[in-house]
Amino acid sequence: MTAYYHLPGLFEFYDLYKAFLPIYHKHRDYFYDWCEIGSIYGAPADCLWGGGRVGFGDEQATDVIRLLQEYHISARLTFSNSLIRPEHLTDKKCNRICELFEKTGYVQNGVIIYSDLLLNYIKENYPGFYFVSSTTKVLTDFDDLVNELNREEFKYVVPDFRLNKSIQKLEGLNQTQKNKVEFLCNECCSFGCTDRKACYENVSRKSLGEDCEDHICASPQAARGYRFSDAMNNPGFIGIEDIKNIYLPAGYSNYKIEGRSLGSAIILEFLLYYMTKPEYQLGVREEIYLDSMLDIF
Repeated sequence: MTAYYHLPGLFEFYDLYKAFLPIYHKHRDYFYDWCEIGSIYGAPADCLWGGGRVGFGDEQATDVIRLLQEYHISARLTFSNSLIRPEHLTDKKCNRICELFEKTGYVQNGVIIYSDLLLNYIKENYPGFYFVSSTTKVLTDFDDLVNELNREEFKYVVPDFRLNKSIQKLEGLNQTQKNKVEFLCNECCSFGCTDRKACYENVSRKSLGEDCEDHICASPQAARGYRFSDAMNNPGFIGIEDIKNIYLPAGYSNYKIEGRSLGSAIILEFLLYYMTKPEYQLGVREEIYLDSMLDIF
């Protein structure tokens, strides 16, 4: 089986992918033959329907579309705002983005979504998309995950990372359900966090332009920010050995890499770790770093 990675930063890290994708396709032997890029996800800055993380990408949508068309990669719009109301459905910017991305060529594009109100609106007005149930729903109960997997409108479902190691229960899913599971691999959030949903709702309020205070994370490691080394020690972390030896043999093919709110340098480290053979990692890193058009930091 093949592992399909769903990568962060559709708008946010356009310049990084513009440098990385030519290397990935020209030198495919540098990269593991058991993995492919399934999609790149994200949202432009000031996106009303956005959620999960506040989008900061300012790249032109037409440039993003052109890049992903060139390499036959699915684009996913991250429209996971959990607080959408009927008056938000007519937002001109978000509707224009849907118009541009709905049908862009050979590969079907998708929408990562939380709100059923928004889901029904996009299904009716832009039927060319597939849909991904967002991890911002914080599906920590396995029965809730199963119910979500059984919803026909979703092609993929991203459970909360706390379910990643529920191996016995995961083995009990049928193959149709397994095909829809998309594991969040590299979450750094505290495994015992009880405020995750409130954190996501705070981002949703900010995306809607509401005046609200920042959510204060209560984790003792919050001040450290995101560190990949911390994520690797998280009980929910899924590394490449887990993917090869546990999840792929069990019938799971889809893996989400988080990181839209991070910088290009750490996203590159994810691309190196999850996709690049160790003996070629330095060479790929050097080619990216020496690209004079890319501000890696």
